[in-house]
Amino acid sequence: MIHYILQILVFQLLFLVAYDVFLKKELHFNWNRIYLIVTPILSFILPFIKIDFIRNSIPEEYIIQLPAVMLGGSSSEYIASETLSEITIAGTSAISAALIIQLIWLSGMIIAFSVLCFKFYKVYQLKRKGVSTKLNGTRVISLPKTDTAFSFLNTIFIGEDLSEKQKETILLHEKIHIQQYHSIDLLFFEFIKIICWFNPLVYLYQSKMVLLQEFIADEKAASLKGKNEYYNGLLSQVFNTESISFINTFFNHSLIKKRIIMLQKSNLKQNKITQLKYLLLVPIIGVMLTYTSCTQETNAQAGTNQVSKTSTSSKSDIIKNIEALKESIAVKGEMTKEEELALKSLMVLTDGNKLESPYYNEVKDIIEIPFGVIQKVPTYPGCTGDNEALKQCFTQNIMQFVGAEFNTKVDNKDISGKQRIAVKFKIDNTGKVTNVQARSEFKELENEAVRVISSLPQMLPGEHEGKKVGVQYSLPIIFDIK
Repeated sequence: MIHYILQILVFQLLFLVAYDVFLKKELHFNWNRIYLIVTPILSFILPFIKIDFIRNSIPEEYIIQLPAVMLGGSSSEYIASETLSEITIAGTSAISAALIIQLIWLSGMIIAFSVLCFKFYKVYQLKRKGVSTKLNGTRVISLPKTDTAFSFLNTIFIGEDLSEKQKETILLHEKIHIQQYHSIDLLFFEFIKIICWFNPLVYLYQSKMVLLQEFIADEKAASLKGKNEYYNGLLSQVFNTESISFINTFFNHSLIKKRIIMLQKSNLKQNKITQLKYLLLVPIIGVMLTYTSCTQETNAQAGTNQVSKTSTSSKSDIIKNIEALKESIAVKGEMTKEEELALKSLMVLTDGNKLESPYYNEVKDIIEIPFGVIQKVPTYPGCTGDNEALKQCFTQNIMQFVGAEFNTKVDNKDISGKQRIAVKFKIDNTGKVTNVQARSEFKELENEAVRVISSLPQMLPGEHEGKKVGVQYSLPIIFDIK
């Protein structure tokens, strides 16, 4: 979730930077309006889009740790390795960090929604105080003892203290806001602010939309009234207005200067080449899609992808790797003892004689044999069937045993949320559980994991080529504090 929110923030920031650098000063106001509406929506959608074509066209590096059989201390015992399915255990705690974050977020949403309701209430109060009339099909609310002027949805609010000439210009300007449905744009950002109240970029988006809507209304009103007269009218206005973020205000000190500058600029003809700037959205979205498509997947997905790639590897790929190895050895001219033993281990694995290979005794302490070659895996009491059935039964019983035996009462108040415990253990050639190791951020969880795994029942040991084998397992445990 945090990664998703960070992606939204980064994408919105990139869109806003592109707008400020390339589009803000352009006179294609309606195009800019579409840009400011569409890009925040895209920022919410893009993190979910993952295009296989993009991911597959970019080289990937894999670090693979295959299940292995390793020679133990004596020639009669192998050590195989397998990673069991992840176990999630629900624990209890006074309050978790995740819950605190959720409570803060919900509290912020409630406050933001309350603020929006208060804004609606202020508009409603103004409607009650004013006198409603119809002017050319538009509802106009005349407000007593004020020079306020703004519009909201299909209604224009205008102060009685304004002169008739001022009212004429204002009504023309605000009617354009209504015809263009500008209030809908601002309400769109108000509702986003309820969900993303913590995101400052949403507020920035809304402020840019407010200014852009004034440019749109000024441009159309000036073309109807005459630019010089409309321009002089703006210069003479110094009024107050209601501070409600989703209304279209006519008088705003901070915006009037920018509106005048844009009106002057609108006298210049725009080069059609400037329209090509909007095509910048294409490479920007392309970069974002590349990022979202190539983000690292979960371990399970990565493992699945790797199995697929491994199973589809052709013989020619293996030959190419062997040739590259030969070339590397020839260039170097000599090998270290470690490199020599690694090469001999590879030769043992590929030799048809396998454990009867002449190099076996030299590498028996370091050799790794894939777990899949073991003829019979360790057997959990009560499990029957072939190798695959035994594996599945073993995994299910381990998960049930750990889930039932793990003590979910944690005294350490610092432990909250999801805590990962990485456990390793070995079932030796007698079927006993030995060498239990656990790694976690908290010692209490490590000790409990070691205790539970050490109490597993006696197993039937694994077998390979008539010999009892020791099997090493990795067991991820997720301890979820509720």
